[in-house]
Amino acid sequence: MSPRVLLFTGKGGVGKTTAAAATATLAAGRGLKTLIVSTDTAHSLSDALAVEPGEIAPGLHLHQVDTQKTLERHWGELRDYARGVLVELGLDEITSEEITVLPGAEEIIALLELRQHARDGRWDVIVVDCAPTAETLRLLALPEALDWHVSRLMPVGRKVMRLVSPFVRSVARVSAPGDDVMSAGERFHRGLMEVRELLTGDHASVRLVLTPESVVLAEARRTLTSLNLYGYRVDAVIANRVFPAEGADEWRAQWVAAQSRLLAEAEQSFAPLPIHVVPYLPAEPVGKDALSEVGASMYGESDPFAAHSVEPPLRMHADGLELDLPGADRDDIDLARKGDELIVTAGPYRRILALPAALARRKINSAVLRGGVLRVTWAPAEPLAEAGSALPFESGANPRPDELNG
Repeated sequence: MSPRVLLFTGKGGVGKTTAAAATATLAAGRGLKTLIVSTDTAHSLSDALAVEPGEIAPGLHLHQVDTQKTLERHWGELRDYARGVLVELGLDEITSEEITVLPGAEEIIALLELRQHARDGRWDVIVVDCAPTAETLRLLALPEALDWHVSRLMPVGRKVMRLVSPFVRSVARVSAPGDDVMSAGERFHRGLMEVRELLTGDHASVRLVLTPESVVLAEARRTLTSLNLYGYRVDAVIANRVFPAEGADEWRAQWVAAQSRLLAEAEQSFAPLPIHVVPYLPAEPVGKDALSEVGASMYGESDPFAAHSVEPPLRMHADGLELDLPGADRDDIDLARKGDELIVTAGPYRRILALPAALARRKINSAVLRGGVLRVTWAPAEPLAEAGSALPFESGANPRPDELNG
């Protein structure tokens, strides 16, 4: 049985670490074996829980990523090869060591360790305190982006290396990567794809944390659109630091009124997702007891660990596909076809969808964005349009805007 995996993200400073820690503490209090980990290099979880990593309460474990140890296991052969090449080129070993540290290694390693924890069978719930929104989106987009490149380059790379490796040493005066290095790259790629499969599966979901402020709300809307674009399900929104209306003086009454307007706007923006409200507390909740109270208040009578009922954002069928893009409008979306791939762009984010063989042989008939859902339909089987051609596209408001650029 796969564990329930809950990822928490949001704009920096909105209290996502508090929400994640409160959820984990509540899970353990209900008798669920719970692991809480972080992909955020700030490592605020230990501070919020006021403990060191390990078993911090009955049934509750806090895990700190051991980047060096795990990096050696997943990246060792690749890094050793890169370091050796740099030494052969004349750099000293210390400089070569520093240059070959994988950018974003700690966040990536956290994802690979998450996969291992999910396989262990020890946990009922795994709570992930993610980095702020932009870093989280880049991290969650990485497995699929890497898959697109590796699937095309790795088989060719192996063949090319067999042909040119005898000449690389004599001409470039560096060693060519051997089968062990290529195999390490394939294992690394396979591990990240398994992470993606885990986090887009039926037992995983994302929870967006926000505060009722216009700038934060606007970013949360964009985040929901982007997460759906990449296939990650959002099952709830947590509104943190909400002023209670009771007993408000004139100054606080203005905040209450402003927050009430924004919460009403959030309910419209994120419907039908539930919005769990955390009141503005008189003191920062630090420690297991305080966080347990926050968790109970945040979720009320609902069960935050039950299997979610959110559909996958991307749904393919015989005549087309549907992709949930809540909050997106016509100007945000670009759509193009290139061979057996459909390229969907939402704002600054892009996803390349590899089409099944049955659909790859057919032309696109129409693409319509209506009610936050992009619907693409296929025409009956005919020869493909030219690679990179633009698609006819319409929105719910306009009958047929100009064709998009490929």
